[in-house]
Amino acid sequence: MVTPMTARVRAAKGFTLIELLIVLSVIALMLTIALPNYFHSIDASKEKILAQNLLATRDAIDRFYGDAGRYPDSLEELVEKHYLRSLPIDPITDSATTWHIVPPDEPYPGKVYDVKSGAQGVDSNGKPYEAL
Repeated sequence: MVTPMTARVRAAKGFTLIELLIVLSVIALMLTIALPNYFHSIDASKEKILAQNLLATRDAIDRFYGDAGRYPDSLEELVEKHYLRSLPIDPITDSATTWHIVPPDEPYPGKVYDVKSGAQGVDSNGKPYEAL
């Protein structure tokens, strides 16, 4: 036997379709606000990691030149001689093999004077990645 009290209890157990739609629309609104900031922070952190990797690699090249009196023949030589633990990864291209090697001027021995990113495009300031 169904009394009016048990019918009300049974009806009050769930959410209505309108309540669910309102909650989903609020969640969608919050995501449209939060996701662009999230992706911007990922790009900004990749740019900072790229700058740090370039700084560490350039410092290793300078230390190698100061010790050996010549520039290294490859980036792998910096790892072999323990100036770097491993080849740094370009976070934009997500690879350690896309670095652009800049050779030294003619009178200096060696093949690696500087290193630049091999990534295409520009950073958040509008500067090309190759110019960093």
